[in-house]
Amino acid sequence: MLGGKNLRVLVVDDTIVYRKAVSDIIEEIPGVELAGVAHNGSIAIAKIKTLKPDVLTLDIEMPQMNGIEVLAELRKNYPEVGAIMLSTLTDEGSYMTMKALDLGAFDFVLKPQSKNQLEGKKAIREALEPILKAFKESKNRPGVGKSPTTLNSSRSARPIGTPPASTSSIKPLRPLGTAAPLKTSPRGKSEIVTIGISTGGPNALNQMMPKLPGNLGVPILIVQHMPPVFTKSLAASLDKKCALTVKEAENGENILPNVAYIAPGGKQMKLVAGTDGQHRRIKLTDDPPENSCKPSVDYLFRSVADYYVGRTTAVIMTGMGSDGTKGLEVLKNKSAYIIGQDEASCVVYGMPKAPAELGYLDTVVPLDKIADEIVKSVKR
Repeated sequence: MLGGKNLRVLVVDDTIVYRKAVSDIIEEIPGVELAGVAHNGSIAIAKIKTLKPDVLTLDIEMPQMNGIEVLAELRKNYPEVGAIMLSTLTDEGSYMTMKALDLGAFDFVLKPQSKNQLEGKKAIREALEPILKAFKESKNRPGVGKSPTTLNSSRSARPIGTPPASTSSIKPLRPLGTAAPLKTSPRGKSEIVTIGISTGGPNALNQMMPKLPGNLGVPILIVQHMPPVFTKSLAASLDKKCALTVKEAENGENILPNVAYIAPGGKQMKLVAGTDGQHRRIKLTDDPPENSCKPSVDYLFRSVADYYVGRTTAVIMTGMGSDGTKGLEVLKNKSAYIIGQDEASCVVYGMPKAPAELGYLDTVVPLDKIADEIVKSVKR
């Protein structure tokens, strides 16, 4: 627990330009302090005992001991120390980043493509600062950082109207001047599942998606906030672990049952009517970001609401910000069944928080119960 203390960061990178840039950024962020630097993984591990960092910014590709090997060592001997990866926008970089997230890395930051050092430093700061703040908040929340088994074993699904004892005095809030959502049609068995997720998402999806049966009987559409290339690696990684087929979505393809489609990074994804008027197909666009996100959860959720009135299961999971809240309002008005991940099992309790306070969620469950709730909603 950090309490009011600064977050201590050890910068690990074999490239002096990035090492200095990240170090300078760390020293400029309120509530964060530079614990030290290391130019390879071996030196970083040796420094952990004396410097006592809370988190490492960690390059993946380093001599002697690379970032993946450092993560394995942290997991084994320093589980209280977190890691944020610095990655390149390449197939190899995305593959190794997925591996790092599997090993427990908190999140990742892309190394900037710009050759201009000032622009590059600005890009790193814009990406890194909110992640560091989210990491600090997560360290201060009881329960976060425990293994999924320990964290979730004693809890079960909880209707939104029955909060846990510790928050029993807190009622869902709705901003002044906004009307409560109204159900416009009866709810039936869900014929589609749509999921919005961000920070902590790859790990959460790795735990949740393999629990879904291969004969689920409906398509799944997913927005995971990620850059181009990385979403393809995420889909390939999940496909190997799941009974369902998992793929990066392609423009113009008809959606099929028992297939999970992940929105490509850098594109917006929505549903449109097929040419035959019966099927629904995926449309990828270059429409502008929403909530600074491309792909955006709101963008996808709105389109699903148009075609599956009273027949949608929507899931909002761990992530920074509030992308998805406005889309959930639209879905709620069209009688979707909405599942929210609970605070204790979220890496960052951002995206599920606002819809929970606004009363949009039908049920709140820990990560290890989400798959069960999805199955119930499509099989009933």
